[in-house]
Amino acid sequence: RGALPVFDAVGEIPGCGVEARTDKGIYRLGNRRFCCPTEAPRSEGDTASEVVLSLEGEEVACFRFEDQTRPGTCETIKTLQSFGFSAEIVSGDRPSAVEALAGKLGLASWHGGFAPADKARRCEELAAKGRKVLMVGDGINDAPALAAAHVSIAPASAADIGRQAADFVFVREDLRSVAFAVDISRRAGRLIRQNFALAIGYNIIAVPIALAGLATPMIAAIAMSTSSIIVVTNALRLSGFERKATRKLKQRDVEIGMASGAQIA
Repeated sequence: RGALPVFDAVGEIPGCGVEARTDKGIYRLGNRRFCCPTEAPRSEGDTASEVVLSLEGEEVACFRFEDQTRPGTCETIKTLQSFGFSAEIVSGDRPSAVEALAGKLGLASWHGGFAPADKARRCEELAAKGRKVLMVGDGINDAPALAAAHVSIAPASAADIGRQAADFVFVREDLRSVAFAVDISRRAGRLIRQNFALAIGYNIIAVPIALAGLATPMIAAIAMSTSSIIVVTNALRLSGFERKATRKLKQRDVEIGMASGAQIA
């Protein structure tokens, strides 16, 4: 059995792949445009993602992969759409593979063959139209878009650069954590506005009474304590929702684990 070749000079080309210089020539591993730049474009009938290995621009091997979505992806998309969000895919994979995945998820808007800069530019285009962009990504190539979006979320399993660029990191594999984060933030916003309204309403009523000298110190102290209790109690409603949602996510993790065990068996 021959010894495996050792590549001393290996460099990463962002958004394309890796390149190694050897005595035989330049090896490249990545997308087809990068590895075989002089090759004529191929038919996009194949919906599998691919990684090409080339030597001096000539294909040596091609590795094909079927995309597998994270658990809870479809449910998360439906939940976000029910919140009024419009979802789309931006990916560096071949357009045919991205189109097939978008069809599987029921998404009409998708973009394939995007470099990292293209993803970030797409976020900027949506922002220029007055949109608030939420970006979810886990790859190195997603980092520029995660940084460019108004809010960005990455899983704990994402590349280090992706986690650093994201505003929020979730630890579960289930993508429903994204919908949970959005829902909890919306509820928190509503509670904050409600508490402001309660505080303002209290002051509108209480201040004129106090100025008129109709409230004794004891009544004023009781009224002030009561208003604080009402505001705090209203805020604590968020904690109850969080516990309920967390139980659902844990139950989902158990179901996924049982399903995975059944498949292995």
